[in-house]
Amino acid sequence: MGDETTQLKDSGAIAPPIVSFEFFPTKSEEALAKLKLTINELTKYNPDYFSVTYGAGGSTREKTFELVKYIKENTSIPPAAHLTCVGAKKEETDAIAREYLNIGVTRIVALRGDMPGFVGKYEPLEGGYAYADSLVAGLKKNGDFDISVASYPEAHPQAISLEDDIEHLKRKESAGAARAITQYCFDTDTILKFIEKARKAGVTIPIVPGILTINNFAQTISFSSRCGASVPLWVHEAYENVASDQRASDIVSTRLAFEQCHELMKAGINQFHFYSLNRHEVASNVCSLLGVRKDAKNSIA
Repeated sequence: MGDETTQLKDSGAIAPPIVSFEFFPTKSEEALAKLKLTINELTKYNPDYFSVTYGAGGSTREKTFELVKYIKENTSIPPAAHLTCVGAKKEETDAIAREYLNIGVTRIVALRGDMPGFVGKYEPLEGGYAYADSLVAGLKKNGDFDISVASYPEAHPQAISLEDDIEHLKRKESAGAARAITQYCFDTDTILKFIEKARKAGVTIPIVPGILTINNFAQTISFSSRCGASVPLWVHEAYENVASDQRASDIVSTRLAFEQCHELMKAGINQFHFYSLNRHEVASNVCSLLGVRKDAKNSIA
């Protein structure tokens, strides 16, 4: 995938960024139809890949596989399947990895994962991959996978410290990870300081900022409390008067995501992973504002 930075052109202009998008498996046929529309729209931006999440405790295993397979068969964009350590023996996880290889999917996002229902402290399963670094190493033994891992600008909520968390990231790199994708973080300076600390600690793989395109602010607050992402007062204030107006909310979300990407690009970062929440409107707007060229020929409609 290359480094997360891009040389500035002689004119001083910043090249359009490389982008990727994350989706999650749906629970209904109606939601799936809307997601396929989203995939169609975002395919036009020729992203580096589409990633598909794996529910807490591996709860969406089959639906994740089905959505990855759909993307593989119906778009020109490589899919990246999430895999976690939770609730599966090594042989089960290895079997899933081989299933992906059998359909030509070689990109994996390897994560420790969360306990079912996000309840309780994480406990490694006896006979399973204990943490993401061991999962990465195991995947590498199963095939020539291109593996992304998670990183946390504000530290994982269960980490002893940010420094200790960066040591975990280094172990994931040593095990064979090709890049790290960050948890979303609304404070751009925090992201930049995290990348600087990781580099000083010896992390060399690309660190790609994850950008949340907010759909429902109340849901964002709830999820952020579980995943350890802080929501500054100025973000609360930005959504203060738009809670009941989706169009107005989308405008605010577009502005916040664009401004963050723009600031990161000025700092030399030129690759972003968008947490799309299965919607294309805000992500499309941000990509257009960032100069990502839209190619209608990539439409799957």
